[in-house]
Amino acid sequence: MTEAGFNVHATAIVVGKTGLLFSGPSGWGKSMLAFTCMTEARRLGLFTALVADDQVLLSAEAGAVIATCPPSITGLIELRGTGIVHQDHIPKATMHYAVLPGSATGENRIPPEGEMVSLAADFSLPALRLLTGVCSPLAILMAKVPDIGR
Repeated sequence: MTEAGFNVHATAIVVGKTGLLFSGPSGWGKSMLAFTCMTEARRLGLFTALVADDQVLLSAEAGAVIATCPPSITGLIELRGTGIVHQDHIPKATMHYAVLPGSATGENRIPPEGEMVSLAADFSLPALRLLTGVCSPLAILMAKVPDIGR
């Protein structure tokens, strides 16, 4: 059964069979981190595709969080300071993890194990924390969750 979709400000991609939803405040770098992860995945010979950038429609199917893209922005991703570029894309995908901003200082620099994030209403995903500006974000995510990309 599909529930009504929620529009969230995020970027959704797939690496292998793993759905990653980059969520955070405007200007955090969601699109650039997602794009960099897709570029790394291609270099590793992994399947990767954009689902949606900036606006992600979330729905539930059989207990899974499903991401789709509004038709007007299909296959487009904004790379701040560069412009809007076309990417290989798929119409929808199951999301497995939410990638959120990390903290480099203070007591929050090591996020809690098993952290979950509520995205909208009843939509929750396991959280992975990531700093902007890291040179290999996919490698960092894969170090935390080795099944990404499989």
